[in-house]
Amino acid sequence: MASPLIDTHCHLDSEGFHQDIDQVILHAMENGLERMISIGTTLATSQAAVLLSNRYPCVSAAAGIHPNYCHEAMPTDWGQIEELARHPNVVAIGETGLDKYWDNAPLEIQQDYFVRHIHLSRRVNKPFVVHCREAEAEVLEILQGQGTNGPMRGVMHSFCGKLETAEICLSLGLYISFAGMLTFRKNEDLRVVAKQIPLDRLLVETDAPYLAPLPYRGKRNEPSWVRYTNECLAQVHGMTPDEMAEQTTLNARRLFSI
Repeated sequence: MASPLIDTHCHLDSEGFHQDIDQVILHAMENGLERMISIGTTLATSQAAVLLSNRYPCVSAAAGIHPNYCHEAMPTDWGQIEELARHPNVVAIGETGLDKYWDNAPLEIQQDYFVRHIHLSRRVNKPFVVHCREAEAEVLEILQGQGTNGPMRGVMHSFCGKLETAEICLSLGLYISFAGMLTFRKNEDLRVVAKQIPLDRLLVETDAPYLAPLPYRGKRNEPSWVRYTNECLAQVHGMTPDEMAEQTTLNARRLFSI
């Protein structure tokens, strides 16, 4: 029997799944997934993730405000995120972090919310989920600054950065998660980085409905396709897909307490 997989980062509340969410989740379970973590990006999507986790036993939730939306948050939103963070089905805080690619929100607002999420993560003893796009130096500055306050539990989601960045994150106690971009033919440099990540810190995800892996690049992504990233990661590390699935699932259970 194949080892089960966990998709540690997807957005099941996305409009792209509104018409067939039951089938998407069933398909994932039929393809060997034991759990999916649906990630919040706003108060509304965090609430939706919790509702999905109440409806489907195989879904867990994360609550947070994405850096691209933090400037749109109402004054009362953060207090409600703090309440959601204590929900038993919420296994992580985020996604948070910094994004200089879209430049939607002023960087200082993103930084403020990033620190808030890390503090909340510590208070509720749940890991935080980091989004980083074209902001590695700024993300590392905050992580290293917060790291002086004690150990951190978290994950660099959909990692596509430099090895030096990964090494600093690992030294701070974070996990490194890879998504479908790892499978793209042009991303040999990313596979070289992935090969250097210790086995006990590796996670796999889809970021569905975005970033579909090969052979489905350009299509709507779904959690069942996390197996393609797992297979690629296994090849990079010279393991069988089953061995890598066993390892990443063990890691996910440990980090998210699921």
